This record gives sequence, C-alpha cells and structure tokens, in this order.
Amino acid sequence: MANIFLINSGKKFEHSNGQLSETLHNEAKAFLGGMGHTIVETHIDKGYQPKEELDKLVAADIVIHQFPGWWMSYPWITKKWIDEVFMQGAGVIFTSDGRHRVDPTKDYGKGGTQHGKKYMFSTTWNAPIEAFNDPQEFFEGKGIDGVLLHFHKAHQFVGMSGLPTYICNDVMKSPQIDKYIDGYKAHLQKHIGASKK
Repeated sequence: MANIFLINSGKKFEHSNGQLSETLHNEAKAFLGGMGHTIVETHIDKGYQPKEELDKLVAADIVIHQFPGWWMSYPWITKKWIDEVFMQGAGVIFTSDGRHRVDPTKDYGKGGTQHGKKYMFSTTWNAPIEAFNDPQEFFEGKGIDGVLLHFHKAHQFVGMSGLPTYICNDVMKSPQIDKYIDGYKAHLQKHIGASKK
C-alpha cells in the first residue's frame, strides 16, 4: 500500500474556475483509494500550513500534482507552495545543494534525502499535443516534460524521481471530459497500480 499525497493547484481566476483540475483530482482520489492506497490531499487555493504540508510530503511514497497550464507553467500558487514547503524542509528533505567538497563544480542538486519516493504531474492545457511535440510548433518539440523541466528539477533536487506526466489537451477549444478521465485512470493504473496488501 502506498501513501499518496494529492495536491490540487486548480484556482478560480478570470475565466478559469478550476473545475477540470478539481474533477481530475477527485477522480484520482477515488480511483487510487479504491485500489487500496492511503490518500491525503491539499487544495492549495483553500489554504494550507507549510509545516503540515511538509509532514504530508515526508510521509508520502508518491506525490501527485494536479494543475492547469497557465502562461507556459503552473499557477502562481503552486510556486508559492513549493517555495514555502520545500524551504520549510531545509535539513529534512535536503541537507545541502549536494556539491562536491573538493570540486564544488560537481554534483549540484544531489543533496536530497527523499530517495525512493516518486512524484507525478497531471496537467491540463488548452494547447493541442502537437504544440508540444512537433518541432515546427510553439514548444519546438520539447514535449510537456521539457516545458516543465524546472518543476521536475525541484523534485529531483530533494531526491525524488518522476513518474510519466499525464496531460489533457484542447481543454477549452475541444473539451472531452470523459476521455480525459478514462485516460487518467488508465495512466494511474499503469504507473501506480493497485495496493499490494
């Protein structure tokens, strides 16, 4: 049985109501809980205490971030959460920046303590998948993980390793909610699976 920490970064702002993020977050909660995993959760926009979040993070085997793509990244509340919670974890989830004592140009980013733990991103974008994967389109073929490299590196800095990212595309131009939900469940089944009691 895995301890899974679900973090919802959906936010009401301008034309966004955060409904798709909430839907996918709740689907993951029900699906993973139904497979025997222990679930804890945070909805960032409803408030949190950094120390409590750090405790959830340290106790988790898997952390799943649910967020919409806003201006080529996640909403600002996600960065605030990372800044507050990860800095609260200095000396706990990382002990240093990891650089070699003899040659400080080496081993930056290897001071994390959360080895063996996983993280995953589930994200929703209005952009079509071709915008990420086609070298002639907007993101120059970098893919969603290239666009989110900084977010991956924040988790890798504390020693975690990533599970494959799940992305929903065309969420405003051509929303297909049932398809997103079915795809997400299949993704969770494949990459996390049922509890091995």
